[in-house]
Amino acid sequence: MSRRLQGRVALVTGASSGIGEATALALAEEGASVAIVARRRDRLEALATKLQALGAAPTVLVADLSSEAEARRVVTETEARYGRLDILVNNAGVMYLEPVAEADLGRWRHMLELNVLGLIAATQAALPGMRARRDGHIVNIASTAGRVANPNAAGYAATKFGVVGFSEGLRREVYQHNIRVTVIEPGVVETELREHIGDPQVQAATNAWAEGMRQLQGSDVADAIVFCVSRPAHVNINEVLIRPTDQER
Repeated sequence: MSRRLQGRVALVTGASSGIGEATALALAEEGASVAIVARRRDRLEALATKLQALGAAPTVLVADLSSEAEARRVVTETEARYGRLDILVNNAGVMYLEPVAEADLGRWRHMLELNVLGLIAATQAALPGMRARRDGHIVNIASTAGRVANPNAAGYAATKFGVVGFSEGLRREVYQHNIRVTVIEPGVVETELREHIGDPQVQAATNAWAEGMRQLQGSDVADAIVFCVSRPAHVNINEVLIRPTDQER
């Protein structure tokens, strides 16, 4: 059976759980070599064992991507290991939900640094090689919160609206270099993301809302990513908005 990404090299951030872990496995199943990035080495090494069984020649990179230097480093190390980087999946992120009036700006600053600036720094580092080869695909994970801003999610929405806007501006800068850009906007996904919420009341309400529906799984989003990055070179799927059937907003 033909593997659609045979010979391609991918880097997946936030790969220790959820969408990132599922995406790394899905890319490997299609033949890609995969570098995986997160803070938790034990989770990455467990995933690397699964990837190795799929022939993905995995590389484990432990990093805190809220640091721009670290975001650049993981791209450089991936290119050094494999000689190239074809697919960058910027998935690492946190979700701090709380009312604006009581918001912890330290948390929000960290959220902006990770969700937006870390993503931009990794993208910057990947662009020179992609431009030189006239080939590459950057996939940025946003959210339905990048389309609809809700109470208690103003800061998070600011980061995800930022990712959506950045992705479109980037696409218009790099398309002439044959570099594709896709932004993925998932709705409610059954992952660890809601564990980051610092406000107990907001966390309880958000969990109750999510648990009242059939949530997306990380593999559902990974399937969408694989579809986008496996299209012919003349096809760029710019944006994918994906919600659970049960999710209204």
